[in-house]
Amino acid sequence: MTTSLQHKQIQHMEFKDKVVLITGSGSGIGRVAAQMFAKEGAKVVVSDVNAAGGEETVQSITAAGGSAIFLRADVSNFGEVEKLMNDIVSAYGRLDVAVNNAGVGNRYPQKTAEADIDDWDRVMAINTTGVFYCMKMEIQQMIKQGGGSIVNTSSIAGLRGLPNSLAYVASKHAVVGMTKTAAMEYARHKIRINAVCPVFTITPMFQPAVMDQISEGLSDKLKRGVPMKRFAQPSEMAEAMLWLASEKASFITGHALPVDGGLTA
Repeated sequence: MTTSLQHKQIQHMEFKDKVVLITGSGSGIGRVAAQMFAKEGAKVVVSDVNAAGGEETVQSITAAGGSAIFLRADVSNFGEVEKLMNDIVSAYGRLDVAVNNAGVGNRYPQKTAEADIDDWDRVMAINTTGVFYCMKMEIQQMIKQGGGSIVNTSSIAGLRGLPNSLAYVASKHAVVGMTKTAAMEYARHKIRINAVCPVFTITPMFQPAVMDQISEGLSDKLKRGVPMKRFAQPSEMAEAMLWLASEKASFITGHALPVDGGLTA
């Protein structure tokens, strides 16, 4: 039997019955964001190239009583992004929130003159072109339905330089630029577009032990560079995503929000 308190909580879920797409949600920040949106009542579309990881995210959500489906898509392939959007609309009839979170890092650190061409192409295809493809299709749907909210995952590397990571830095600067441009273009359509800029966050993509294998003491050096003297947790990035996507941020668009322990202050 539902108590009045439970009923009140259900009624005040921030994203109750909202359709939320999160790319790159088979692990890391994307998975935690998917779980948190679901906890707030969203119908979550989990998308990733990693089907096993994506299905695990869905299972974790449904086991907790939430609503989620998995749709595999490679964001660097426009045909797959187009199909993803068509499948979402077929399933739910709309798309209220999109979190364009899929991304990769450089395979290994290299200075600009030695940077690997194939690695550049791979990083730009996923991190930059992938966000463009997703925004293109998401915005078209949101115009049709009268509004929506998009949150792109950039990085502190989208706000400053980061030696030995040219492709990643270039790709994340591009995400900030695309976010600001599209936000200005579609504000009158009631579509808000913002970006989250995470600092080093402990995920499968960033592991202190791996950093130390690259260079002894590197993880401590990176940590010392953060004024709060620690790395971030995925939930701290996800909270920022939820806030930017919510009505609590109703007058915010075109913003690149650093969630960085003061690193870019």
